[in-house]
Amino acid sequence: MSPPVTVTFLGGLGEIGRNCAAVEAEGRILLIDCGLMFPDADMLGVDLVLPDFRWLLEQGDRVEGCIVTHGHEDHHGGLAYLLRDLSFPIIGSELTLGLARNRIEEAGLLDRTELVVVKDRERRRFGPFDCEFIPVTHSVPHAFATAIHTGQGTILHSGDFKLDLTPVDGRLTDLAAIGAIAEDEGIRLLLADSTNADQAGHSKSETSVGKVLYDLFHAHEGRRIITTCFASHIHRIQQIADAAMAFDRVVATLGLSMKKNVRLAREMGLLDIPDSHLRDIDDVGDLEPGRVCVISTGSQGEPMSALSLMANRSSKFLHLDENDTVILSSHPIPGNEMNVTRVIDSLMRLGVQVVHSGIEEVHATGHAKADELKTYLSIAKPEWFVPVHGEYRHLMAHAALGRRMGVPDDRVLVCEDGDRLELSDDGIRRLDRVPAGYLYVDGLGIGDVGGGVLRDRRVLAEEGVVVVIVGVDVDAGTVVMGPEVITRGWVHAEEAEDLLEECRQVVAAEVGAALADDPKADVDNLGRVVRRAAGRFVNDRTRRRPMIVPVVMEA
Repeated sequence: MSPPVTVTFLGGLGEIGRNCAAVEAEGRILLIDCGLMFPDADMLGVDLVLPDFRWLLEQGDRVEGCIVTHGHEDHHGGLAYLLRDLSFPIIGSELTLGLARNRIEEAGLLDRTELVVVKDRERRRFGPFDCEFIPVTHSVPHAFATAIHTGQGTILHSGDFKLDLTPVDGRLTDLAAIGAIAEDEGIRLLLADSTNADQAGHSKSETSVGKVLYDLFHAHEGRRIITTCFASHIHRIQQIADAAMAFDRVVATLGLSMKKNVRLAREMGLLDIPDSHLRDIDDVGDLEPGRVCVISTGSQGEPMSALSLMANRSSKFLHLDENDTVILSSHPIPGNEMNVTRVIDSLMRLGVQVVHSGIEEVHATGHAKADELKTYLSIAKPEWFVPVHGEYRHLMAHAALGRRMGVPDDRVLVCEDGDRLELSDDGIRRLDRVPAGYLYVDGLGIGDVGGGVLRDRRVLAEEGVVVVIVGVDVDAGTVVMGPEVITRGWVHAEEAEDLLEECRQVVAAEVGAALADDPKADVDNLGRVVRRAAGRFVNDRTRRRPMIVPVVMEA
């Protein structure tokens, strides 16, 4: 009888981002990814969203290490924050660790970890965890699926993947390795990427984008071309550079992360751009437009990104006009659509020609669609199946695919963040949940912003604030100053003097009545009177609910 193995989901189930799972065996914990999520539009003032680390921090030094499946920040971006409190090795491919290292180094935490490089098909033991690293194709090179061989059978985590039969670097998703495990020892539990589970068919090959880019560079000869994509999408950067060089253009990078990643990928031999075709962004201003290709960050419309600065005429490097073409070689992440649309509008107001994925096939997803997922399931033949990585609708669609491919209905489990599963000789059972809420990063603070603060920010943003200042002489039982009503975002003071005067009179009457009823009324009670009186007046007259801030001062 083998001891049980548990899997705890701390993020990535029910959302795009914050991917983090913990596998426990023999008293040790192995993390699979530790990512971040970018905030929704209603998370005002929030910079990043992390998994809730409370449960992990309670485990003290039981963390054996963290496997990072690939180099995207939604899988490794949380490490720079978790390492503030815990110390453990980080395991991944050389490129993945190179990309993850940047954030950790910026946080000054490299001394808190050891970066352990593993290679394709390598099998290594970390504490009680016997791990096998299986190549998969994704939108960043050198991604892995991970097979964890335990006393309770093999747990296979797919990582983010697609079945691209003609990838740019020729590195295929190793279905043969997955099939060998399935036929030999069997896959006890499959955790698989669900991002495109609700999309029929098969994803396009990344190489198909190269042909489109070539045609676009041909169609826009003589014009300066600025392209944007994710800074980690090395294959896309290579295809952009290939198209540029085919038309004798030089390539310049714009954006710190793009510059860093291009340098890293060239040093590792993953990116082939000769020195003769590279220029510093400062040196392209005097070149003929038709000889320039700029590869920039900002494909998601981030407000301070290089592309947004260009669109707002705030860039110190490039000023765009009707002689420029911008190619957005990406697709908006859910939640970023408005930002991307705003940038496109701003670019077009400058006279720029804009090409995006709604016009041309300039992007190919890095995630498997339904037919690929069915193929994967048919090869893996898992005993138990848990869809991971995706919004709830994606998880449900993937669960349906699992049942269609022969996994018994009672062995397909749709889980959410905070769920825990115990794998034992008797099968799988659900354990008590652990905390798995959002941990907000606001500036340098982590966890300083909670639901209450965000609600207050939404009220301020949507309804405004009304500050009512009153001076009282408690001993005399009289109002000696004000009330003065100051507002931001409720009404414009210069246009609503009558309304503000009426508010003053209502508050003065209420405070006077309270003092008459209780001459010894304290400041706190009077503050509640001011808030209630002003709030009732504002709501009755305008049907609005701004934040009411009473300020009662004793004379």
